[in-house]
Amino acid sequence: MRVGVEVGGTFTDLVAIDESGAITVTKVPSVPSAPDEGAFNALLASGVSIAEIEDLAHGSTIATNAVLERKGAKVAFVTTKGFRDILAMQRHSRSRVYDLTYQKPEPVVARRDSFEVGERLLADGSVLDALDAETVERDLIPRLKEGDYEAVAICLLNSYANPAHEEELASIIARHCQGMQVACSSAVTREFREYERASTTTLSAYVQPVINRYLEKFEDRLTGSGFTGRFSVMQSNGGRLPAEGMRRNAITALLSGPAAGVMGAVRQAARSGHHNLVTFDMGGTSTDVCLVTDGKPDLTSEFALDGLPIRTPIIDINTVGAGGGSIIWIDDGGMLRAGPQSAGADPGPACYGRGGTEPTVTDAHVIRRTLRPDAFLGGRMEIDVAASEAAFQPLAEKLSMSLEEIADAAIRVADANIVRAMQIISTERGKDPRDYAMVAFGGAGPLHAARVAEDLRIDTIIVPPNAGVLSAYGLLAADYQQFDSTTRKMRLDDDTPAAVIAVFEEMKKRAVERFILMGLGNDPKLTLLADMRFVGQAFEVAVELDAGNLEALTSEDLRRLFAEEHHRVFMHGGDAANPIEIVAFRLGVTAPLEHIPALKEDSGRRGRAGHSLDHVTNMARPTKVPVAIARP
Repeated sequence: MRVGVEVGGTFTDLVAIDESGAITVTKVPSVPSAPDEGAFNALLASGVSIAEIEDLAHGSTIATNAVLERKGAKVAFVTTKGFRDILAMQRHSRSRVYDLTYQKPEPVVARRDSFEVGERLLADGSVLDALDAETVERDLIPRLKEGDYEAVAICLLNSYANPAHEEELASIIARHCQGMQVACSSAVTREFREYERASTTTLSAYVQPVINRYLEKFEDRLTGSGFTGRFSVMQSNGGRLPAEGMRRNAITALLSGPAAGVMGAVRQAARSGHHNLVTFDMGGTSTDVCLVTDGKPDLTSEFALDGLPIRTPIIDINTVGAGGGSIIWIDDGGMLRAGPQSAGADPGPACYGRGGTEPTVTDAHVIRRTLRPDAFLGGRMEIDVAASEAAFQPLAEKLSMSLEEIADAAIRVADANIVRAMQIISTERGKDPRDYAMVAFGGAGPLHAARVAEDLRIDTIIVPPNAGVLSAYGLLAADYQQFDSTTRKMRLDDDTPAAVIAVFEEMKKRAVERFILMGLGNDPKLTLLADMRFVGQAFEVAVELDAGNLEALTSEDLRRLFAEEHHRVFMHGGDAANPIEIVAFRLGVTAPLEHIPALKEDSGRRGRAGHSLDHVTNMARPTKVPVAIARP
């Protein structure tokens, strides 16, 4: 038995597939205050024997919520003397240029919790000043003990080039502060740019104890119920790792749920012959969209969460606050808005009958009858139509509209937010959405797909079977994967190919050793990318190299590959006479699944809270958009 459990903001989804191919589908309300309880409730509701589970894959928003809600661990930040304020100073750029009240994002570590140590490495990794271990033991260790910190983030200047000082400092802290978790920047993200590296390492330390406690609690409940199989956790890059691997680098767990949805869409849509996709995952609190080209979702090496930069490979997903639970409201200018505030799982939309009184997108669908109250969750969840109408009545009166008109207007506003999110990942990046098929999933995705597709002039919509739990299926369909990165600056010349091979062999040795320790085999699939740029540029483009044939690589090949990628991103290849340099390498290590399961229209059996979206047939208005069903 293979089981995927994905904890969302409103519902927790489960997909279980046994060796005969029979599928169990379950959806239960999430428990925001105790996500592990919601996940375990899904297992119990499914009726699956926990002792029979061979492979359990899990995805959760717990790491993301810890950052957004500022509910992570108490963290100390340790850096090189003179750089204590790096987290507060950040960069000079402003995300809102014309906002006179703009303030920089608040770091998760206060200045009083930031400390300095005496040491200095040069940019090439050579030692200018050795680590002052005596002062560390005399001054820093007592302050860490007095501060009652759960974790320490270490980010020393230029440690990406030489991790020796960070490793020595981590060893001293571990020896004197037992139980205190330590995150070193050289292990989290071994790249240049001090602020981004410091921010990533700090956030990793901030969520690590939270993730560890969550996994430990969940694993204890599983073990107590007879579970003896493999337990893995989804990452933001679209691959999963054994739970033990996640305990060493929790930063990769951010946005694991949306990443699982993208992988589920990629795997299932491929069965219908579609490989260029716009994934449309609309859940209870938000909508996540992603562009997939030739069966590969776009990856980005940096993103921001609550304004704080994070340097780690992640599927390039754009998220907007337009979910089923998004609250409908009127702004100061009298305009109707949808989200980003959400009713979430507790109390949820008014129609759920749990105390919610705010009008939401789901309530709008109940009023418009695009959601059938008698068939919600397969008829297992009672829907209060009167509560939805009562929630929308004040808005209808204020705008002098009927309930049906205000509900339809609310749905259209949510659709507009979604269209804008899709334009950001497509047209704003030189991609025509008309060249892609839309994969609609999540609890509300198929409800909005036709209108959104019409606005973008997309002519094909793919609605996978059991689309409401596609993210849970994506957990089972994802490969085991890990990324490693390192900064190595080198100007492109005739000696560069040999240097690339040397860096590749070094990274390969380190990555394969980690894979073996996690029990994932010693012959993984390798993917190598080089971050390249023209000398003088402040940004890079990622150029994929053939990891299996590097011996044949020439400097001319590198120049050509860079020009092609530069042209794809910026629509010009630059001046070929300008010098080019490589600044960093990224190695992807993958253990592909031997057999990829498939969702079927006939799920075989359902849990006690199971459901499908087969009842969603009554769209708000007729559409000429053809719909392709992803059949097995």
